[in-house]
Amino acid sequence: MRTVTAPTDHVVVVGAGLAGLAAALYLRGSGRRVTVLERDIDPGGRVGVFRGPDYEADSGATVLTMPALITDALAAVGAAGAAFSTSLRFVRVEPGYHARFADGRHLDVYADRDAMIAEVQRVCGAEQARRYVDLRRWLGDVFDAEYERFMASNVDSPLDLVATAPARRDLARLVRLGGFGRLGRRVAHFVTDPDLARVFTFQALYAGMAPAQALGVYAAIPHMDTSLGVYFPVGGMRAIARSMADALRAAGGVVETNTDVDRIEYAGRRATRVCARDGRRFDCDALVLTVDLGQWCDFDVPAPKVRASPSAVVALGTIPTRVSAAWPDAHHTIDFGAAWTATFADILGGRLMRDPSLLITRPARTDPGLLIERADGGSGACAATRKQSHEPLSVLAPCPNLDTAALTWPTLGPAYLREVLGVLEHRGYVGIREHFTVDRLDTPQTWRDRGMLAGSPFSAAHLFRQTGPFRAPNLVRTRDNVVLAGCGTVPGVGVPTVLLSGRLAAARITGEAGRAHTR
Repeated sequence: MRTVTAPTDHVVVVGAGLAGLAAALYLRGSGRRVTVLERDIDPGGRVGVFRGPDYEADSGATVLTMPALITDALAAVGAAGAAFSTSLRFVRVEPGYHARFADGRHLDVYADRDAMIAEVQRVCGAEQARRYVDLRRWLGDVFDAEYERFMASNVDSPLDLVATAPARRDLARLVRLGGFGRLGRRVAHFVTDPDLARVFTFQALYAGMAPAQALGVYAAIPHMDTSLGVYFPVGGMRAIARSMADALRAAGGVVETNTDVDRIEYAGRRATRVCARDGRRFDCDALVLTVDLGQWCDFDVPAPKVRASPSAVVALGTIPTRVSAAWPDAHHTIDFGAAWTATFADILGGRLMRDPSLLITRPARTDPGLLIERADGGSGACAATRKQSHEPLSVLAPCPNLDTAALTWPTLGPAYLREVLGVLEHRGYVGIREHFTVDRLDTPQTWRDRGMLAGSPFSAAHLFRQTGPFRAPNLVRTRDNVVLAGCGTVPGVGVPTVLLSGRLAAARITGEAGRAHTR
């Protein structure tokens, strides 16, 4: 494994997202001095904080799998991390998802095998339940075949995948399992109910592909979602980054928030200093850069020409619980439209969904501590004492990125949101149009304003030429001491993978094996 050349005593990490914080914890645990620089006032990056008028909410990712990767990173700094690992409590979300279909059927997705078999049988019949057992086994087999070598290890070249007998065995196993065939076709081989198949293929959208084109290796994503389980940290997803940052500080690391990096100074092939816009300078022996792939060139790091994943419109706000009480009682609800193939064709072809499939997230269903109590606004002497409960709510609608469709989102965004809420109202979310108070609306334009490639929070699409060892490497070949981490580099997009990315980046500096064994 190639590594950064010495010295590496002081490492500066640009970006306090989960990848940057994981890298920083592993580096600090190895004895390096570590300084993390973050442009926002809070750590978290894509798993950040939104401050509403009287509440806080998660501003990014809402689905968490494989939380042991977080406790692994905290454990890297020993006793300091252990204290925060203990205080960071994860609750298993059951069901992980509630799926609603256009024909009126609904299905809860359980990680527990027996519970899921019973649910599939209830909704789809005994034959599909038997087929689900075979599908579940296949998803797990693909994950097991690829995790250690293709996701959790550093590779220097695609040739590394055939350089040793164990590597060749793992590759041959993936081929036998159909990992390089098409995900949609493989899932349909196991379960023939088209609605049921959607539950195990919609994740392909995160990878930037339609299920009919996505590789079978991406079966690892539905395996994590539907078999390993979905979790939620008490206090919200933002509690993860806060705990990681606090553990790093307790272990002697430095986290500087509200520090916007302007440029990197180089001496030949080595980064020597990181310069902030406020005039501060941070000398470094090595640099971990976690900015979005779309910003690499701003820091004199060559960026490959890549195809970006689709984007999303995300509305974040609150809803009175007296209104939402009649809705599906679930943390995550996937509300599928009738058109499935056409939905992917719309998004990837540069059109807004004509029959939307939407993700509705209600985190207070798992963590009631997130509920907000407000005066009901009534009149009279007792108005000040009357309270009404509200819950945080987010609605996510996949959409084309700006490379695919250069839409005028500053004006289109609010109109499209009204259309989406009208669809949900029609589908039974009574009161959402009138009572959903939207405090933040993200669109491809707001994502691009934050520097994200093509206005997509999902970064580079996982085409074959942009996946695994063919994805942009984490070791910058034109620099001797610059390492990349985050969703634009290996191993890819998602909360588990960016945590792995941070560990792999740290390994490029420490010279350790770079394997993350926790599963």
